[in-house]
Formats: sequence, C-alpha cells, structure tokens
Amino acid sequence: MTDLGPSQTAEMTRPPAIARFTVFVRARVRERWEIARELPNSGTGLTVAAVVLNIALGVLPVLFILGTSFMLGRVPAATKGGVGSSAWDSLVYAFLLAAAAFVLLQLLTPLQASLGELITRRVDGKASDRLIGDALRTPGIGPLEDQELLGDLSESADQLEFGFRTPGRACAGLVALIARYLQLAGLLVVVGLVFSWLAAAALFLVTMLFRCGQRGGLRKYSAVFRANVNPRRRNYYFRRVGLDPPAAKELRVFGLAPWVRERYRDSYLEYMVPVWKERRRIYLVPFLLITAFALIVSAGTLAALGHSAAGGSVALRDLALTFQAATAIINLGSHYPESDTQTQFGMLSYAGMLGFERGVEKYEGSTVQLEPVRSPEGLPQDELHFESVSFGYPNSDRAVLKELELAIPAGKSTAIVGLNGAGKTTLVKLLGRLYEPDEGRITTDGIDIRHFRIEDWHRQIGIIFQDFNCYELSAADNIGFGSIPRLNDREAIRETARKAGILEAIERLPKGFDTPLSRQYEGGADLSGGQWQRIAIARALFALEGGASILVLDEPTAALDVRAEAEFFENFVELTRGVTTILISHRFSSVRHADGIVVLQGGRVVEEGTHEELLAAEGRYAKLFQLQAERFARGEEEGEEEDDEL
Repeated sequence: MTDLGPSQTAEMTRPPAIARFTVFVRARVRERWEIARELPNSGTGLTVAAVVLNIALGVLPVLFILGTSFMLGRVPAATKGGVGSSAWDSLVYAFLLAAAAFVLLQLLTPLQASLGELITRRVDGKASDRLIGDALRTPGIGPLEDQELLGDLSESADQLEFGFRTPGRACAGLVALIARYLQLAGLLVVVGLVFSWLAAAALFLVTMLFRCGQRGGLRKYSAVFRANVNPRRRNYYFRRVGLDPPAAKELRVFGLAPWVRERYRDSYLEYMVPVWKERRRIYLVPFLLITAFALIVSAGTLAALGHSAAGGSVALRDLALTFQAATAIINLGSHYPESDTQTQFGMLSYAGMLGFERGVEKYEGSTVQLEPVRSPEGLPQDELHFESVSFGYPNSDRAVLKELELAIPAGKSTAIVGLNGAGKTTLVKLLGRLYEPDEGRITTDGIDIRHFRIEDWHRQIGIIFQDFNCYELSAADNIGFGSIPRLNDREAIRETARKAGILEAIERLPKGFDTPLSRQYEGGADLSGGQWQRIAIARALFALEGGASILVLDEPTAALDVRAEAEFFENFVELTRGVTTILISHRFSSVRHADGIVVLQGGRVVEEGTHEELLAAEGRYAKLFQLQAERFARGEEEGEEEDDEL
C-alpha cells in the first residue's frame, strides 16, 4: 500500500467544501500565473512601465478622494480665516492635490490602453510564432490530422487571427488589474482608519461577492463557449465561404447565397443558444441575490456613517472621505472592461495553445531514428520495398494498409492504381515519413529508411500530393519550392516549366514568372485548375533538378481532361526515364505507359504487372479498365472539340 504524503493526507482530512475551495483557488492562481509567465515576452522595459503606470492609476483615485475630502473639510475654517490664513492654505493644498490627481488620471488612463495594446501585440506575436513552431515541429503530420488537437489549434489560432481574446489581451488585462485592486486596497484602508474596520470588512465582502459573481459567471460562461468549439468552427467556415473570393462565383451561379446565409445563422445559433441559456442561469438569480445582499450591507454601512455624523462623532471631512471611498469601493465590484473579458477568454486561447502544444509533444517521439545513421544519397539503386507494412491513423480503429508487400524497382516508373480509399495516398505519406508504419518497414536497397535522417530522406523525394498547395506567391516561387537551394535559378525553373507544359501560360501572365498567382495582389493573376496542376507537376520535376532520386505524383492529372491527361502520361514517362517514379491514380486507363502497374484494394496489393499482362489476366484491373474506357469513349467525341485549357 502506498503511503500518502503530508499534503495529500491534509487534503483528505479537510471538509469537502474547504477542499473544493482550495482546489478552486489553486486552479485560478495557476491560470493567472501561466498567463503572467508570458509577460516577459513583451519586453522587460514595457512590462515595468505598464506595472508602474497601473500602480499610479491605482493610487491616484485614492489621492483624488483624499484631496477633495480634505478640501471640503477645510471650507468652513478657510471661509472664516480668509485668504492667507493657515486654513486657506490647507484648502489650496488639498485642491492642488485633488486637481493634480484628476489631471494625471486623465493623462495616464489613455496611456494604460496604449501600453496594454503594445503588450498585446508583442505577446501575441510571440504566441503566433510559438503556435506556428508547434504546428511545424514534428516531421510527421499526425498533430494536424488529429481532430481533438485541431479543436485546440482552432481555439487559439482563430483568436490570434481576430485579435480580441488572445494571450496578449490576457496579459494586458492582468496588468490592468493592478490598478483596480490597488485602488480597492487603498480605499478600504481609508474607510478602516477614518471610520470603522468593520465597515471596511463589510464593504470588502460586498465587493468580492460582486467580483466573484462577475468573474465566476464569466468563467462558467466561457467554459460553455469553449465546449461548443465544433459548431463555432462550422460557423467560421460558413463565414469564410461567404467572404472568400474563390467561392463567390458558385454562390451566385448556383443560387447558394441564401443557403450560406441560413447555414451561417443556424451554426451561429447552434453554439450561441446554449451559451445564452447558460448565461441566464449563471448570472440572473445569483446576481439578484448578490445585489440584494449588497444593498442591505451598503445601506447599513452608509446609515451607520450618517448616524455617526449626525451625532457629531464624524467630522465633515471624514464624512466626505468615507462616503466617497465607500461609493468607489462598491463601484469596484462591477465589470472591468479593460480586463475581465480579455483575461478570461484570453486564458482560454492560451489554454488552447498549451493543449495543442502538449498534444504535439505526444507525437514528437513517433518519428523513429535508427542507428547507425546512414546517407540516402543515390538510393535506391535496386528497389524500394514495403515489407509487411500495416498502418491505421491515430484515433481510428480501421487499418488502411494491411501487411502490404510491395516492391518498386529503382529507375522505373510504377503506377499504383485503385479506387478511392484503397490506401494509395496513405502509402505515399508513409514513404515520405509523414507517418511511421504500425508494423513492418520500408526499405531502399535493403536499408530501413528510418536509418536516414528525415531531412536527408526528404531531399531524396519529390512529392506532389493530390491536395497540393497553391502558394499566393510568384510563379517562379511556386515551381522553385521543389528545390529551395536552386530557388533563384531562373533558367532551370523555365526549363522545368517547359517540360511540365506550363511555360507558355506563364509567359502570358502580366509579369511572367514574377506574377503573383492570386488576383488579391497588385499585378496578380488566377490560374485554372489544370494550370495549377501543371505548376505542381513542375514543382515535383524541379525537385529532381535539386538531386531528388524518387519522384511521387499523387493523382497528378485529376484536373486535366482525358486528352490532356493521356498526353501528359506519354510525355512524363519519357521525361522521367531512369528515375524511380511512382504515379498514383484512380484512372486505370491513363497509366498504361508505366513500366509496371500495381492494383491496391483494401490496403493490399491484389494485382501487379504491365498493362498488357494485367489485361490478359482478366482480373480486377482489366474489369475496371474496361468500365472506365467505355465511359471515356462515350465522351471522347465531345472532348475532342474542346480547346486545351492551357
């Protein structure tokens, strides 16, 4: 039996209510401490300046009340003594104190907002860098396909994008609390010293009840808000669809604008109705009770003050001082617009960032580095081999690949075909080490690819995925990204564009290869789907210019018509002759020129051979080839009348 430590034993022996309160307090302190730890990211000088400013803003209201109260208290004596008397001088000094405090408050309050904004931007800049670093930290892409982690990422990234409820706002709001609570402490001391410590305690209790109601309600409200992250993501999606230029054409042509507006409204209500309902439950009855209690206590305190003043035990100065301080204390129980919402929701954004960060850490060890470390340069000379490879995505019970055995000859083109869901793209992800196999291994010339540093292995592979990126950068960059070291080699980029059949289209652009490929930028231009696909193919070919020895194209002709696709494959096999090439496609009729064809079904190889051999076998390939060929034949005449989109 394990012995309990002293702190654990003490926790268990406490009454349940006290134990819950202790846990609650620790959690709130931990949240604020975690946010406070981000403050140094704004810079030491700025942080110190903001703290000093908020100390001043906490002290000045107390000085103003002291000045005005002392001034009021000296009015009778100053009137009697006249100008030049000591009472008159005291009145002037009190006036100057109050005036100086008032003027400084007017000058410094806007500065509080300015420094808070600087803190916000600096902290959020660091947070954005950190979030991007976390997203790019793992060699694999598991964290970015994990739905639970994507919820945390969305929570943080969306807030950083819109800039309202961010870690930076939470930091600025936390610093702003210094002014509020320092003012509260000063006013309580004034009431205690001048009138009654019991009255000060009663006013403190009322203020803290209001604050607990405000912040506790906001905390519960924000928890409900965060629990509805998926409906919010849908709502943000419909907002993007309604605002993004690429969707504008279809929204109008298909009459989708009313539908999108309705879906936007429905998704908004889906996550906000529970929030509204919970907000009423959280705030309505508790605040009525707190307000009733506060009225009783405040009225009792002020009545006691009035009774003492009427009896002559409280001087005019002290009456004014206590009354102003008590009123200000009660007002400090209200919502703090410069702090409350920002800190609560900013802490949620920060929690989302930490949650994503912790999730990424779990994936960090998923990429294996075997010893001894080898160099992949010049490989494969013989073959790539998937040896009994099985794989299923995290958080899924379905195996995508099942004991896959596949040998891919070096220096030849191998087409991998199969219907959607057969495991073709997953195979490419494993080859690119974006995931590691659950079982089995992938070798090149008998060497497990996990013996290579992942960066070295990536340089040996040029891959264009089915969902390739369309970078809103120049045409030259979009091709040159295939080999970063040769990004400025315009002649090589131009030659690669020619091989991919996109050179003429690029030269027709306003600035040629320097044209930004988006109309959102000055001098930019949009490309058709087929043109983008050829840009992506050129990027993969350019990787060969940088020394890659393996070329993988996942559905490289999905956006091309049948004729352009057939032409592409005829040329491509010649362009890549001698290169280990893998062509992924679900179109059986387009890969006949490959040296070998592999048919995947259910995560296994069910057939392999040349086009002629597979047709002669009259198996699955032959059947699907015939079905697709008949479909293409029915549209062949119409297709021949169409102009090539390039």
